[in-house]
Amino acid sequence: MTKEEFIQQGFNVIKEEKGNALLSFLQQNYPSVIKDDEINLTELKSAAGLPVDDKVNGYGLNFIGRNVAKAKYAQKTDKALKINNAFSRDFDKTQNMVIKGDNLDALKLLKSHYSGQIKCIYIDPPYNTDSESFVYPDKFNKEEAEVLGLANITETDMERLEFSFKSKKSHNGWLSFMYPRLMLARDLLSDDGVIFISIDDNEQANLKLLCDDIFGENNFVSNSILVNNRGGRDYGGIAKQHEYILIYAKSGEDELNLIEEQDKKFQYEDEIGGFNLMELRNRNVKFNDKNRPNLCYPFFVNPNNKDKNSLLEIALEAKDGFIEVMPAKSQGIQTVWRWGKEEKSRQNLNKEIFGKENQNGGYMVVQKYRKTTKMQRSIWDDKEFVNERGTEALKELFGESSFPYPKSVFTIKRVLELATSKTSTILDFFAGSGTTGHAVMELNAEDGGNRKFILCQIDEPIKEDKPAYKFCEDNHLPPVISSITCERLNRAGNKIKAETGKDIDIGYKVFDLTQSPHLTLNADNQAELFDNKELTPLDRI
Repeated sequence: MTKEEFIQQGFNVIKEEKGNALLSFLQQNYPSVIKDDEINLTELKSAAGLPVDDKVNGYGLNFIGRNVAKAKYAQKTDKALKINNAFSRDFDKTQNMVIKGDNLDALKLLKSHYSGQIKCIYIDPPYNTDSESFVYPDKFNKEEAEVLGLANITETDMERLEFSFKSKKSHNGWLSFMYPRLMLARDLLSDDGVIFISIDDNEQANLKLLCDDIFGENNFVSNSILVNNRGGRDYGGIAKQHEYILIYAKSGEDELNLIEEQDKKFQYEDEIGGFNLMELRNRNVKFNDKNRPNLCYPFFVNPNNKDKNSLLEIALEAKDGFIEVMPAKSQGIQTVWRWGKEEKSRQNLNKEIFGKENQNGGYMVVQKYRKTTKMQRSIWDDKEFVNERGTEALKELFGESSFPYPKSVFTIKRVLELATSKTSTILDFFAGSGTTGHAVMELNAEDGGNRKFILCQIDEPIKEDKPAYKFCEDNHLPPVISSITCERLNRAGNKIKAETGKDIDIGYKVFDLTQSPHLTLNADNQAELFDNKELTPLDRI
């Protein structure tokens, strides 16, 4: 039966001009369903809310608490945002935001307003260490299982699940902790958004598999190496000098911004300025005359007409005395040009595209290359990226280092240079000392941007033997990490504005997470509204 006959009988036909619509929908919205270019039926059932038999083995990352973590992602938050005027700065005019409280609830609240709007997420999550437990209040018990709609869990499974959620030493616990937060992070990213995650060896391999599952392995950009300690830490057999930055795009487009090269030197010069030469041939064997026939065609080079840069006249049609040049073969396969015949090639002929002799006495096609930028290398090795720079920045602001192992502002600025425009919104839901907010303000002052930041930081108590505790005591601040976050934003903003004279946004709205109004049962088993009197009308808005 033809397609037309199907339509005449009342059937709807999915259009396939750009591939299978259902497959594209699943890849875009449920990337974990696609494994090795096949549909994983277990994942599809899970996404559809159908019962899943966890005893079925298959390829992918499996860990105790995986389905619990998925349920926590879907569970609605019972928290609301309450304005904190005491900690806010320029509340009425700022576009920046700081949320104090558990980031799982904060992300769910942000999703209501920022779904698909965050251009860049950077996080430096707590690593799996020897610490006994998470500061974050994720929990799991029988009551929680009932709330999440999970049933038929044996006593043994319950004990294993409880341990997973209580112990930071457990890989299961760390993955269960990260899973719902990364799921929500993906929801918040814009279609052209990118997430950067700092991680060390303890969970790097597991995090890669987890992100493949959540963001889709086709959206993997890089597992970059960040050299954050050039001298290395002399323990464990090998002096470790690096951590990782795991990078994923929301969609398959992984083109990040180019970065400025310092002291760029050019080999050639014309009336416009300096330039280098780039071969027009695409050296990628994947792009050949079989899958890109429109990019495989001859140029014709005049070997007798050179300019001052030894560039040769070129044409798209055969002429007397001209020599035909095709893109060279690679690994026995006919490659292609980077430009199509009917596109830039024709209009740039003998302006940007020329012929040139090669080392073998033959001829090739080249393009003038004037860019002073390059792609970020996968190894981030710059003296400005080391952790000492982060410590120095805090000492400049606080007089001493009040926070352990802060990331360098230069590292976060590089993230922003790669992934944002001047009007982007940036999210960091493990804000720590506030390095991301500091970096946003500093970059805005440098390039005239108006980037906005959203930071989330739980009110993690500071131990009394830490310098940060004394700092909070001396400055009459609550001895919690979020106090350091806000105070750093204040001091960094003042410093940037004083040094640059730029009128940038150095304010931020602070919100506390509090219990939202909800229905409860009274002594007579009648429903009544529990109304949080602390919430003002503006809070509710």
